[in-house]
Amino acid sequence: MNNTIKSNLIIIMLILSTLNLFAQNTESTTKVGTTAGQFLKIGVGARANAMGGAYVAVDYGIESSYWNPALISRIPGQGEAAFNHSTWLVDSQYDYVGISFNAPAGSVGLSFISFRVPDEKVRTVLFPEGTGQVWDANSIAIGLTYARNLTQEFSFGITGKYIQETIYNESAQTFAVDLGIFYQTPWNPLKLGVSIINYGGKMQLDGRDIYFNEAPIGESGAVNEVPAQYRMDRFEIPLSLRFGLALEAFKNENISVLLTSDGIHPNDNQESISTGLEVALKELISLRAGYRTLFMDDSEQGLTLGFGLRHDTVAQNFRIDYAWADYGLLHSVHFLTFSVKY
Repeated sequence: MNNTIKSNLIIIMLILSTLNLFAQNTESTTKVGTTAGQFLKIGVGARANAMGGAYVAVDYGIESSYWNPALISRIPGQGEAAFNHSTWLVDSQYDYVGISFNAPAGSVGLSFISFRVPDEKVRTVLFPEGTGQVWDANSIAIGLTYARNLTQEFSFGITGKYIQETIYNESAQTFAVDLGIFYQTPWNPLKLGVSIINYGGKMQLDGRDIYFNEAPIGESGAVNEVPAQYRMDRFEIPLSLRFGLALEAFKNENISVLLTSDGIHPNDNQESISTGLEVALKELISLRAGYRTLFMDDSEQGLTLGFGLRHDTVAQNFRIDYAWADYGLLHSVHFLTFSVKY
């Protein structure tokens, strides 16, 4: 089978995937609010967020592994390290740290995501102003990624990750995988990407506060207390299928223009499309814009904007990227990312 036939087969599979993306769910109701691990849906990287999260086919940077694990094999040089911070909604804090290494057998990446909410007073019916205790909640995801270029045009990748959510004295854990492929089409400016994100087990809270002693109703006498516990349900994590296109619409020695678009099929909401635009000046200054969740009903997400600055040395490349994202009634969110290629 020659390379042309292989390329055509891959394109056909990608087209079928995107058709399936928008054909599976035709119901008028959705499963909004039925999955655990909602922090997993917060996009990584200021550049990606400034472009509306349309990033499945953008082969640039370690943060790309969140959107499509195949993309870390496309990072030039020895690899890259990045740190992303965001002051998320209602004063919660979101951080990402990632690092990748290139080797002859493939590329390896490590990532850590942390999501935290500020401390709050423990309030009860008897002590509405607080008991003197405080509670908090935090979530983490630790990922290990492997990606490889099978040809100069085609790459695949997989991420295995451990996920944990904690609230007060209770916690839940599970494992998940991300799968992704990337294809540089024969029409050189056009790139394709497909990823399946958060395919894994369910989460169920457990901890000391779900156990209690309670006297049987209507009973009296010798039996005053019976060990009991609250029944905790198990919830899926936010699985999504993404199909993305990236087109370098224009490029010369001074200006380049990148257009991107992603179709998203989640397991807990309606299908939607996100789009992005980047204009780079001499690859040193970049201006970006995007729009998220097109065609999704009742979404508070929308316009995104941002910029990036790049500085090159003999052996390294430094970037700082900023993004602003509109969340409607929930106001806005800011992202800041520092990264270095080595």
